[in-house]
Amino acid sequence: MGYPEDVLAPDEQLVLHRHPHWKMLFLPIVTLIVATALAGFAGGLISRKAEGTTRSALLIAVLVVYLFILGWRCVAPVVSWKSTHFIITDRRVLVRQGVLTHTGIDIPMSRISSVQFRHGLFDRMLGTGTLIIESSSSEPLEYDDIPAVQQVHALLYHQVFEVERGHSGHSGRGGWDDHGGYR
Repeated sequence: MGYPEDVLAPDEQLVLHRHPHWKMLFLPIVTLIVATALAGFAGGLISRKAEGTTRSALLIAVLVVYLFILGWRCVAPVVSWKSTHFIITDRRVLVRQGVLTHTGIDIPMSRISSVQFRHGLFDRMLGTGTLIIESSSSEPLEYDDIPAVQQVHALLYHQVFEVERGHSGHSGRGGWDDHGGYR
């Protein structure tokens, strides 16, 4: 059983499960490449210029700085991306985030009064955007970097419409897969 199924009621059906768009991982990947190149260059320079214990101390310092940058700017964003879940079921919208501090919000379909999306030119090229959900009792909630935001918007609108009409919602015959297509 994967993560989304763990939080569902026994007769609740998963319609969509997404992580944020991969564009969130672009800067960590660039940081990994640049930091590795700089650490390799610094290590090579130190190996050629320094001797003895000075060389060892400087190489250890370069390694410590490299590992710190890797943990802070590469590993942490990837773990954050992997631990962020946007889930739509036939009854509610769930958002779960975090590893050490876990946060979540559930919005029942019957409470959703409006669903909107927003994406600029760059987001449209990447196939991502911001999903805006207004519920009947709070300010709009915005979820950035939702992959295939237009399809998610349409699916969520359909789910809300089905709940309003009194249908059971998702029939289990289809739904949006992780690649933006209908299955």
